[in-house]
Amino acid sequence: MSTYPYKAIVAVSEDGVIGRNGDLPWRLSGDLKWFKKITMGHTILMGRKTWDSLPNALPGRENWVLSRTGSQQEGMKLFRSLGEVADHHSPEQTLFIIGGGEIYSLALPFCHELFLTEVRQTVPDGDAFFPEFRNEFQPVEVLDDNPEFLLRRWSRIN
Repeated sequence: MSTYPYKAIVAVSEDGVIGRNGDLPWRLSGDLKWFKKITMGHTILMGRKTWDSLPNALPGRENWVLSRTGSQQEGMKLFRSLGEVADHHSPEQTLFIIGGGEIYSLALPFCHELFLTEVRQTVPDGDAFFPEFRNEFQPVEVLDDNPEFLLRRWSRIN
């Protein structure tokens, strides 16, 4: 297995916030469309809190949940550790880490690529944050640039 088998996708405010009160602090339809386009047909890995914030399993994707304490639910596969995820992940399968903060911190060292939506706002009352990544990754492609956000693909620096 590759040392960096995963990809991460995240929307981050200018002050590093990815969540507030168990939800996204913004509603950006353009970003949600990108998220769907990029992840459709692939496997997504999230933590229990992110799973709980969704109304249902995200359609058209395999929904994997990483949780030490959660219980198996319809529409998802439950894993107790990142090692267990690695045991079930095949090299031909694209796996996106989709949050939240704890899962990003745990899995980012195993990612070779980031799809980072840089939201053009600050969130002073945010309570979930994306870990520091700029020493490990560099931007390689702009996928969208508009007044609300900048979406770039970042690649691990070898």
